This record gives sequence, C-alpha cells and structure tokens, in this order.
Amino acid sequence: MSIPISIQHEILAIVTPHFNVSATTSFIDPFRVANYLSGTNRFSWKLVSEHGGGVETSSGMLIETAQWRDDYERKPWLVLVSSSWTPERYASRALCTALQRWQRSGAIIGGLDTGGIILAKAGLLKNKTATVHYEHIDAFIEIAPDTTVSENMFVQDEGIFTCCGGTASTDAGLRFVHSVAGDSVANATARYLFHHEVRGEGLSQNPKVVEPMGYVTSGVVRAAIDLMEAHLETTLSIPKIAERVEVSQRQLSRLFHQYVRKSPVAYYRDIRLDRARGLVTQTELKFSEIATASGFNSQVHFSRAYHQRFGLSPSADRIDGRVPFEFRAWPMYKPDLRSGADASPSASP
Repeated sequence: MSIPISIQHEILAIVTPHFNVSATTSFIDPFRVANYLSGTNRFSWKLVSEHGGGVETSSGMLIETAQWRDDYERKPWLVLVSSSWTPERYASRALCTALQRWQRSGAIIGGLDTGGIILAKAGLLKNKTATVHYEHIDAFIEIAPDTTVSENMFVQDEGIFTCCGGTASTDAGLRFVHSVAGDSVANATARYLFHHEVRGEGLSQNPKVVEPMGYVTSGVVRAAIDLMEAHLETTLSIPKIAERVEVSQRQLSRLFHQYVRKSPVAYYRDIRLDRARGLVTQTELKFSEIATASGFNSQVHFSRAYHQRFGLSPSADRIDGRVPFEFRAWPMYKPDLRSGADASPSASP
C-alpha cells in the first residue's frame, strides 16, 4: 500500500513562546504555494508547541498550536524548531529526546531564528556548522563550543539546517520545495511569492557593501569597524586601528564623527558592551567571564560602563532583559550625555 504524498512530506513546526511568526510562516508559505500551483497535496504542515493551545508571538499575536507530544510516534519529513528569545529555556529534556528520535527516524531537522540553540542543546550540532539570528551569534558561540558558528543566513550540514530567520526563511523554504518538486514548481512558487532571487548558502546576514536603504558607509570606517568586531576580547588601540586601515588617527576620528556620529573610542566601547549584553541576557556565564570576553580588564569598570549604556546593571538586566524586546519598558540605548553624541541605533552605520 503506497503512502500518501502529503504524509511523505509532512512538516512539524515546533514553536516556543515569543517566536517570530513572520519568519515561521515565511518558511511554510512556499509549501502552501507549491501545493496550490501544482494541484497536489505534496506538502502538509502542523504548528505544535510544548503544551499546545495559544502561543504568544514576538508581535503579541496569539497562535493556536497542538502539542508536539501527540506527534512523538510519527515520522515527519521535516521538523522545524522556531524560537526567538531565551531559547535555552525551552530546550526541555523531553523535547531534546524527541528531536533525537526524529533525527534517527530520518527526518530533516531545522532551526529557525534561534532554533539552532535548541538543536545544540539536544546534541544535534556537535562538530557541525550552524547559524542563528545575528543578535544571538555571540551567545551561540558560548553555548555551543563544539559547533562551528557561521554568520551566514542559511547553513545545511548532514541533514540538519539552520536559518537566521526573517526573509531568509522564504529562501530556505524554497530550497526544500526545489529538492522535492524540482525546478518548474520551485521557480513558479518563487515568482508567485514575488521572491525573484533565491539566496543560497554562503551569503552573510550582514553584507557590508551597501546599507539596505542605499546608504553607503565610508570604506575606511567599515574596515575599522571590521577590525573592532574581530578584536572584542583582546582589543586593539585606536592608533593601531588607524595604522591598519592606513589613515591618521585624526582622519579616522573625523570619519567616525561624520558617518557614525561618535568617536572611534566610543563606538568600540559600545559594540563591546552590545556583545556583553547579549551574553548577559542570553547565557548563564559569570559576569567576570563576560567582562573578559568583552575586553574589560576590570569587572567594576565593566559594570559601570554597562549601566551607563543600558540604564541598569548587568545583574538586573539578566532578569529584566530576558523579557522580549517588544515588551521592555526602557530604551535599549541611552544618549551619551557626556559627549552629546547620539547613541541610538539609527546612528550606527
């Protein structure tokens, strides 16, 4: 007796509280369109969660789900874990065991947004390459030391894929449509979704040539920022950075004030603190370890700088900062009142 095609390509989408509904539906929609355009039920999907019932998304919407335990004995074609904030909270032993079981049964296993962190907790990413949303990259590196962490939008490694989320989710979904339905259906599906260019592996989440709205940053500033980002723990001096990008320190300072609206020293400090904030709110690392990992020799200096930038101490932020960003009551970035510089996100290149 033949198995119905829809069962052969069943997608089980496991979501956690405050998951990104747009990224999740962007992954699923290509399968819906492929069914519609080909006149078949080649693909089916189901949204499930730990306890079933309504799950609140990052935008505050309530989405009804079934319990994933009801599908524990099934053998889906693809299992997707879609999570956002504090994914490690939802990596229960039961879910990790289920993911391991589905992998052994031959299912493709995927992580969307921060879903890769749950896959790592389940032991599925050991000695593999994976990605998560760039905001959680630093936390992922600390949480999964046996995983090669990539900043690419999409990574596939031996039956497991990870995707940063956002519109890249559509690219990922289209790739799997293509793997099953072939060129004609996949191309028609992409056109139907007005997704005229399907991005493949190897593309960075943050290409550095042109900003999305067309704003071009100085090449010298971009090169200096690249050096800063590559030396967050063992910092470089500003004179050394100027030497490496082949300009004078005065010229580097002028360019930073022109394009970034703050000095190189202030910008360097702030991106180190941004990295620290991710580690504070997304990991259980000791604050002394986070201070060192962010280039601060003194924990006192680190705590003082942290409070000045974010308006609360690291210990308070570890509790309050784990509330999803949309529901926080304070601004994430505070103006630097000492220098009058604009420290808002819009000031960054």
